Amino acid sequence: MREVNFSHIDLNLLKLFDALIKERSVTRAGQKLGLSQPAASRGLGRLRHMLGDKLVIPTAQGLELTPRATFLSEPVAKLLEEAKQIVAPSIFSPSEATGRISIAANDHMSLLLMPKLLSKLATLAPNLDLEIAAPSGDNVKLVAQGEVDLAVGVYNKLPARFHQRSLYDEDFVCLVRRGHPVLAKHWNLECFIALSHISVIITGHGKNVVDEALEQLNLSRRIAIKLPHFLAAPMLVAESDMILSLPRRLANRIATSMPLEILELPLEIERFSPSIIWSERRHNDPAHIWLRNLIMEVSSEVN
Repeated sequence: MREVNFSHIDLNLLKLFDALIKERSVTRAGQKLGLSQPAASRGLGRLRHMLGDKLVIPTAQGLELTPRATFLSEPVAKLLEEAKQIVAPSIFSPSEATGRISIAANDHMSLLLMPKLLSKLATLAPNLDLEIAAPSGDNVKLVAQGEVDLAVGVYNKLPARFHQRSLYDEDFVCLVRRGHPVLAKHWNLECFIALSHISVIITGHGKNVVDEALEQLNLSRRIAIKLPHFLAAPMLVAESDMILSLPRRLANRIATSMPLEILELPLEIERFSPSIIWSERRHNDPAHIWLRNLIMEVSSEVN
């Protein structure tokens, strides 16, 4: 088979070929493409040379296709349509979408966001499945490697070519069991420090923000248990006299289903903002834009 040098091929001539097939007239084909009659005729000459065939033959009834032109008419029409799809803006239709959405999130953010997200997916995109990826530190690596669509968490520094949107502002409160002796006392920082604490550190290393704030005051607390899971900690609180500091929205959610009481944290800690992060690779993907906006909508309903 003869090797084709694509650098010598004018693919625009295929548009002229398609117009000739449909119009059966060089003049009308040229008008359809915005070409003068002489320009269209010159184009037909180049087209014949490129394809090695006369393609069309003048008759009293108009242009008649050669066998090769008849054979090529359908493949060329299909090729031009596919080319349009390549360059046309991509459109995402949630109701017709299939496949899987993959999100990296800790148990805290999963509990707050995923129930509402699942509900909206069931209505808007019923054939899309949701997967919460196994945690990997802060999950930035999972996003960078394309193993998940996006991640949800608290991020201060991100690699280059990453994007980020804040979901909401958050602060900390405390949880104690219902009937805890401290509820009958004047609640202050002294009472707080005197209790045994549960400390949650998602990554398993580093310091809890509560301990960092106490250090600024030259104070410390007794940490009876340290663990990496937010959702396991309240169960321990409910069956002990220990205290747990955790984000307010999570505390509100947990206190509705467990025998726990919420106390204001008697310590000033800077508010923080959970956010969604994603890589530049997915930034302009219509499906990804839809997903990000949906998560933003869901987060506005979390209180």
